Amino acid sequence: MDEATFQELTRSLEQAAAHARGETVAGMQVHVPHDIDVAAVRRASALSQDAFARRIGVAVGTLRNWEQRRRRPEGPARVLLALLEKNPRLVEETLGG
Repeated sequence: MDEATFQELTRSLEQAAAHARGETVAGMQVHVPHDIDVAAVRRASALSQDAFARRIGVAVGTLRNWEQRRRRPEGPARVLLALLEKNPRLVEETLGG
């Protein structure tokens, strides 16, 4: 590895560590979707808990925990649910039926 690449990796790791500590990192933008009413999203899709869980690829127990707010969806699941909140038909149009 050349020196320039090593320095870039070192700088990137320092920025990642600063971000993990909650510090502001110049040029970094983080988008966190708002809290999602998972039960309302599922009802808008007109699917049962079992069918909706299968379509989005999660266990029905996970879906129930989200709907009852014992847990909250994170990462890609949260983004998918935010998309479904805007377009409930997206489940059928994209994930099939």
